[in-house]
Amino acid sequence: MAQIPARGDCSRQLTRKQAGDVWEAAARRWLESEGLRFVAANVRERGGEIDLIMRDGKTTVFVEVRYRRSGLYGGAAASVTRSKQHKLLHTARLWLARQNGSFDTVDCRFDVLAFTGNEIEWFRDAFNDHS
Repeated sequence: MAQIPARGDCSRQLTRKQAGDVWEAAARRWLESEGLRFVAANVRERGGEIDLIMRDGKTTVFVEVRYRRSGLYGGAAASVTRSKQHKLLHTARLWLARQNGSFDTVDCRFDVLAFTGNEIEWFRDAFNDHS
């Protein structure tokens, strides 16, 4: 995996967007190695963005990718707040509608792939539209 440079190295410092792109690419590769198929990345709809959309068999998987350098303050997974969950649900609902689907007609789940330091945690079905 790519390393994010220390803050003191300004000439090579990644922007927040570049760092996000690095971790999302790493997440995609990791999920593909686990058997998921890539559908889309950085899907933007009114009010939100979904980092990755993957397929796990017949299930559409909306993936939120998080990175934290350490586990202080709860680590990467803890940063997916209730507010963020609602934004992801709303964005997924809009994306599904554009695909002529809905939560009622498409088998889907919301996963979080959390990178904390050198650890990867995959939270399958981390939350849902009934949360």
